[in-house]
Amino acid sequence: MTLKYSHILAAVDGSPQAELAYRKSVSIALRNQAVLNLVTIVDNRSFGMVEAYDRQSAKRAHLTARELLEKYKKKAEEAGVKTVNAIVKYGVAKQMIPRDMAEQTNADLIICGATGMTGAERIIMGSISQSIVRYAKCDVLVVRTAEDAEKTDAKTE
Repeated sequence: MTLKYSHILAAVDGSPQAELAYRKSVSIALRNQAVLNLVTIVDNRSFGMVEAYDRQSAKRAHLTARELLEKYKKKAEEAGVKTVNAIVKYGVAKQMIPRDMAEQTNADLIICGATGMTGAERIIMGSISQSIVRYAKCDVLVVRTAEDAEKTDAKTE
């Protein structure tokens, strides 16, 4: 087993947790001289209902995701990461990231932010990070914000 990662998959969505995950992914990619694959999955399950009122919603979501990834890609390259790929896909993130995207990018490490969902939402929908940890065939790093850690600490006291 090697302690070096060569293909890192960072799942980002613009949330504070994903921002921290992105920063850690850049740092780890630099230390390991790894390829950094930035991915955003646009959840298209709700577009069917919305499109009846607004046919441009899917295009706007894709454009917003692409802009976010291009900004992150530029910053990673400026930091010194040699190979950075920006990938936007449609689908269900908790299924696509640990399976399809990990396989397509040859990921040996997936980095994602912890979910900001409430306990009730997690029970009903399940968290993306939880699914990534459960189904990924490679190492997974789940990044938490200081606020997430405080919430967890408060629950255990």
